[in-house]
Amino acid sequence: MSRAIRVGIVGAGIGGVALARALRLRGIDAHLFERAAAFGEIGAGVQMTPNAAKVLQALGVGEGLERIGFLPEAMVGRNWEDARELFRTPLKEVCPRLFGAGFYHVHRADLHAVLCEGIPADRVRFNVHCSGVTQDEDRAVAHFADGTRFEADLIVGADGIHSPVRDSLWGKTDARFTGHMCWRALVPVEQHPLPFVSPDASFWMGPKAHIVTYYVKGGAAVNIVAVNESADWVAESWTEPSTREELLAAYAGWHPNIVQLFERTDTSQIFKWGLFDRDPMAQWSQGRVTLLGDAAHPMLPFLSQGAAMAIEDAYVLAAALAHFGADQDAALRAYEAERLPRTARVQLEARERGRTYHLSTPEEQRERDLAFQKQQASNPNAVGIKAEWVYEYDATRCIERFDTEASLA
Repeated sequence: MSRAIRVGIVGAGIGGVALARALRLRGIDAHLFERAAAFGEIGAGVQMTPNAAKVLQALGVGEGLERIGFLPEAMVGRNWEDARELFRTPLKEVCPRLFGAGFYHVHRADLHAVLCEGIPADRVRFNVHCSGVTQDEDRAVAHFADGTRFEADLIVGADGIHSPVRDSLWGKTDARFTGHMCWRALVPVEQHPLPFVSPDASFWMGPKAHIVTYYVKGGAAVNIVAVNESADWVAESWTEPSTREELLAAYAGWHPNIVQLFERTDTSQIFKWGLFDRDPMAQWSQGRVTLLGDAAHPMLPFLSQGAAMAIEDAYVLAAALAHFGADQDAALRAYEAERLPRTARVQLEARERGRTYHLSTPEEQRERDLAFQKQQASNPNAVGIKAEWVYEYDATRCIERFDTEASLA
């Protein structure tokens, strides 16, 4: 690069710390600003699908991923009432061959900790709340509620669905409540595997609801994500408390394996939140400010790609800034050209999966299940949720695409 640039990253969640790591690996000075008092990601499990695993390997945390992750045997669709298999797609043995990397289940806090390794303490400020950004031709400035500010060549908003950075660029708009609420819980496992929880990514599909279960922490715990349609608004908070009784009542009549699992939950560790959504954006960048992760493309969790998309964003943005050097405008154009179409498709396809998982009439369910069976018969390695196109993508090859597009321009 012709001169060193400085990047300010607002938000130190998974996307923010992944970007800080990616920038440092390319010799770019990155500063993180986080409203929390310390590093530490809340939440429960997260699926690091092959597209994300490829990036994590390129960021130098492949060994860490192996250490904290669990490799599921298969992705399995199950009927909510009788547990019959709707589809079974092998993962553990075939993902490295088909998609270039494994399929991992990890605890969100473990993944965050691995990504944070090596970030210097003097490049992180905690307990700061960004109130907005301003800019001119030469610099961007992040402003904080305590009256401090930070000047940089580029400010990146990695600050979530209610991003103040996004609001500064495009005006404040409310996210839309989707009519879905979600419970999350983690069940410790004394002896792996539990007889009623297979070592798979299991998608239990029922009328107006679905449940995803999988092992994390190397098999030492089961992660539960339970989504239910709700006419009532539910606060969008990772820490809204719930109870075992509320969870069991919401899934009354479901298969005994689900009931047994839910009965093992600890009420102090059951939380619920509302699922909110935004439409895909046509542009993320304005001048010397851009967006990343949920600030740019919040998505429903039905393709398990929220964290994965933020990690991909981080790699591509860092690669573009290093590749185009002093031409920051070109770097941001390349970043958007690479990421906008992909993240928009994932957003919209995730919405559609929510509909598919929650079909309520027997006729609709039979039609869906027959389609699953036909797909399974035609290709045993086909992903039942039709996500091959998600997993095949390789963000680490973005520079090749930058050069190809430049040569065609």
